[in-house]
Parts: sequence; structure tokens; C-alpha cells
Amino acid sequence: MILVLRKNISEKEFDAIIKRIEELKLKPHISRGEERTIVGIVGDSRTKELEHWEELPGVEEVIRILKPFKLASREFKKENSVIEIGNGVRIGGNEVIVIAGPCSVESEEQILTAAREVKKRGAKILRGGAFKPRTSPYSFQGLKEKGLELLKLAKKEIGLPVITEALSIAQLEKVAEVADIIQIGARNMQNFALLETAGKMKKPVMLKRGMMATMEELLMSAEYVLSNGNPNVILCERGIRTFEKYTRNTLDISAIPMLKSLSHLPVVSDPSHGTGKRNLVIPVSLASVAAGADGLMVEVHPEPEKALSDGAQSLTPEMFGDLMERVRKVAKAVGREIT
Repeated sequence: MILVLRKNISEKEFDAIIKRIEELKLKPHISRGEERTIVGIVGDSRTKELEHWEELPGVEEVIRILKPFKLASREFKKENSVIEIGNGVRIGGNEVIVIAGPCSVESEEQILTAAREVKKRGAKILRGGAFKPRTSPYSFQGLKEKGLELLKLAKKEIGLPVITEALSIAQLEKVAEVADIIQIGARNMQNFALLETAGKMKKPVMLKRGMMATMEELLMSAEYVLSNGNPNVILCERGIRTFEKYTRNTLDISAIPMLKSLSHLPVVSDPSHGTGKRNLVIPVSLASVAAGADGLMVEVHPEPEKALSDGAQSLTPEMFGDLMERVRKVAKAVGREIT
């Protein structure tokens, strides 16, 4: 349920509304937009009927949200959420933000070279895995804490904000010390304890769609972060598992406009994991931007043939430059920009 407040509501009336919500053991979530201020009520608000809330001084309208995801819904917030990352980077606005870098941090030389190459070609955020969730226990698991140190070095020397993944609650604090965005990967999309803990932090969270998750399940996972107090959530479509054998996953292009119609949260596309094929990354990136993606997350490695993970889907720096040139044209054609 949401309360739409009058434009000229007094502080006294506002405080009384919040106090009443908390007296009923409910949780208020405040969203101040350009046109209106609304208060989302989380909890079993059915204990009081609509008339109860309508009678409170300062309340203009009461709307019951029917969707199971409340705070992520367009009913709760009509305008797009714009997530401030740092260094002037904002995800969810008119600019399409490109995130690029290697799947895994492998060495100082590798991550610094990758960071320089993607930055000079227009990437605004550096990606790189320090902790890597792998299907096989014998595959490269990342450099872990050493990887975080190298990401911190790259951030300092190259000047790009950083995104990297946390696999557990124990890793969250360490990752948050370095990362500007905490990634919660597909395998952890429904790790509810991890989501709740990330929700208690203010650090932006990128939540990747699970390999067999519906869009509603993705939004319900986002709700765990939002309902615990962190409004800075970015959704990521990274492909789902289907019966198709020619691609690693099936990247659901239709999910991009669908999620944006259901939710105010920014949506980023990951064509690297979505296809698993280097030659498909550029065309699927173009399609993603045309479909309304607020950002792209692309794997780029200085020497993909030597990559310790996901080399087959990693672009060379030269291919990434080609992607940026082409994706700028598509962004412009759909009324967006890549600066």
C-alpha cells in the first residue's frame, strides 16, 4: 500500500503519518519525487482499511499495490530511479553506461591494461571478478583478497569506479570497501540472507537474474534489498537456461522493456554471459540498447586466448572499440547517448 501525500503537507502532519505507520508495526519507505512524495507501507497493512489511511491529515490518496513486489514496482515510483555510482556516473538516466573489463582479475598487469583499454574507448565502470563462483571446484576461483587489492589499485591509477561480486555475507564488507557497486550473481539471486545484508548497506547493488528465474522472482529478490533500506538496486538480464545448445544462455531481450514497464529500477544487459560467444556480443549489445537497456556489462580481456575464465566470450580491446562506435549510433537513434 502507498500513501500519496499532499504537496503542501506540514512537517507535523508528515511526522504523524510516519509515527502511525510504526505504531502498527509496519515499515515506512519514503520516496520523494519531483511531483509528489509517497510513503510505501511494508508489512500486513490489511489490518487497517483504506479509509483509515485516507483520514490521516496530509494524505491525498491511498493506493493498494496488487503486485507481490511493492517497493520495486512502478506503482510505488512512477519515475525512473537513477543510481549514483561516483565519478559523475549515474545509471538509469539518459546516458547508457558501459561496464567493461575481464571476467577475472588475474594479475596486476592484466587488470591495469584492461582498465586503461576500456577507459580510453568509453567504458565508465571497470568490472573484474576477485571471488569467482565456478561450476567446477577445479576451475580458477579468482585471486580473492589479492584480487580486491588489484581492483583497488586499478581504481586508484586508472580512475574508473569498480564493480565486483560478493559470494557470501562474510565477503560483503571486504567487497564494499573496494567496489562502487556490489554484484550479486545469478547463482545467489535467491540467497535471501545475502540480499537482506546487502539491503542494510547503502552501497549500490547489481542483482543478476538467476539462470532459471522468472522476471517476478528477480523483482522479488530486489524487494529483499529494497525492503531492508537500500534503494540503490540495478537489475541485470544475463540470460536464462533453455534447451538451446548454440549459445551459453538465452539472453531475454524482451525482459529489458518488460522489467522497465514493471519497475522503476535501472536495467543492465550482460551480452557476454547471455550468449557465451564472442561473435554474438556486439549484435546482442546493439539489440539490448535498442530495447531500452540503461547499461551494458561486457567482458574485455587484453589476451582472451590466455584468459583463466570465460575467454571464449571476452572481446579484445579492439573489438570493444568497435562495439562502442556502433552502440553509440544505436543509442542516438533511440534518444539515448553514450558520452
